[in-house]
Amino acid sequence: MRTTVSLLKQIKGIAPIALLILFCFFSSFSCNKSEDKNPQDPQDTMPDSTLTHKDVDVWLTNADKSSLLRQSVVGLSFSNSVNTFPTIEIDTTQLFQVMDGFGFSLTGGSAYVINKLEQSMRESVIRELFSPDSGCIGLSYIRISIGASDLDATVFSYDDMPAGQTDPGLYNFSLAKDKENLIPVLKRALFYNPALKILGSPWSAPVWMKTNQSSIGGSLKTEYYDAYSKYFVKYIQQMEAEGIPIDAITIQNEPLNPNNNPSMSMSWQEQRDFIKNFLGPDFEQSGIKTKIILYDHNCDRPDYPTNILNDAAAAKYIDGSGFHLYGGDISALSQVHQAHPDKNVYFTEQWVGGPSNFGPDMKWHIQNLIIGAPRNWSKNVLEWNLASDPYYEPHTTGGCDRCEGALTIASGSVFRNVSYYIVAHASKFVKSGAVRTASNIPEALPNVAFINPDGTKVLIVLNNGNKQISFNIQSGSRKTIAKLDAGSVATYVWR
Repeated sequence: MRTTVSLLKQIKGIAPIALLILFCFFSSFSCNKSEDKNPQDPQDTMPDSTLTHKDVDVWLTNADKSSLLRQSVVGLSFSNSVNTFPTIEIDTTQLFQVMDGFGFSLTGGSAYVINKLEQSMRESVIRELFSPDSGCIGLSYIRISIGASDLDATVFSYDDMPAGQTDPGLYNFSLAKDKENLIPVLKRALFYNPALKILGSPWSAPVWMKTNQSSIGGSLKTEYYDAYSKYFVKYIQQMEAEGIPIDAITIQNEPLNPNNNPSMSMSWQEQRDFIKNFLGPDFEQSGIKTKIILYDHNCDRPDYPTNILNDAAAAKYIDGSGFHLYGGDISALSQVHQAHPDKNVYFTEQWVGGPSNFGPDMKWHIQNLIIGAPRNWSKNVLEWNLASDPYYEPHTTGGCDRCEGALTIASGSVFRNVSYYIVAHASKFVKSGAVRTASNIPEALPNVAFINPDGTKVLIVLNNGNKQISFNIQSGSRKTIAKLDAGSVATYVWR
């Protein structure tokens, strides 16, 4: 899926049969660990019944997996103690962006493997993922593909035609493929979280609209700009009719990557003209309030969204810009924000390559995404694939064959992988509508802080060093002492 990491994927890749043997071997241990399995009773996300009341609740994940999103029995208390430890000071007088949420991409493949589960297990998994209740992780934002992504079993659009035929009137438009798995799972997710925000992203236009008549690469023919704009309108309206509101869309997943299957190239000039002359006016005329988000690609090309936003006639239709981090630096989000502070920025995708390496992967993703993206103005953070089978399937021919899901689903069992814990450290605690607030960064303690709509404070801290660190958390005039082992992440919650 990611051309920038294709070599890494080849190095990591092992034959499917060997992968299954390894998976089954490690699963034999995981089956006895409540923190890895058993979504009907996710003990790793449940408060300990022996907890005594303290001022600050602490939820911990260690790099060695000795603790996995487990609430500490010993909470923290505010005191007036004096020490020489470094201090993370929360300054609630400095407020930044309002957060939309944290989550994953619910790919067609994810929906397929979830939907294959027996009904009661399927319901337990969906509830655990999306409900804000105790024992669940409260995902508040998801991304879905408009048509197939490379993590569907086959390539499709909503208006496929026999070779040589076209349908500019979109008379054959249909969501039938999504009704098999994706839409049923979405409806249950919305049952548990009616406020769930959904971002739709296309990997390709229907091939008859493209210059090369192929699902791979090519670009949108100018004579079909109008038809493709109406394609988005139909999609949003028909999803709404299914009870699924689309909060935002991006114009094209990875517009500078023509090698995925499916994929489509789109220059910034093409995207600008499509929005300015077709999509924006069509949304306006149809009364569609769905947000339009630009770009949806790597942090190494902040010029792409900036150039489009520099055009006032296009910018008036645009909510913001979306980013991945397979290239560049997360600070690119701030660069685009500073150029156009009236527009939002979003973090829309980052894979975990399988088989994952728990400690290093957690450390990198927490620092760069869960902490780094919000500190650079992102209103959301989305990891990539929500679920897959042990072979990292389904995927298209030529699609990503090493995209590990947050969940691995096999033979009716569900196993949580590293990206589950990465996202859960935020999604379970930072609610939609939370506001990022200022906090300093002592050496080796990257962090990010939020104030929830109910007034609770949330601080996520990573120990990026190579030894245990004791430190203070100061909120106003109150201070408490915490400690984190090397490579560990903790979420602190207090009023």
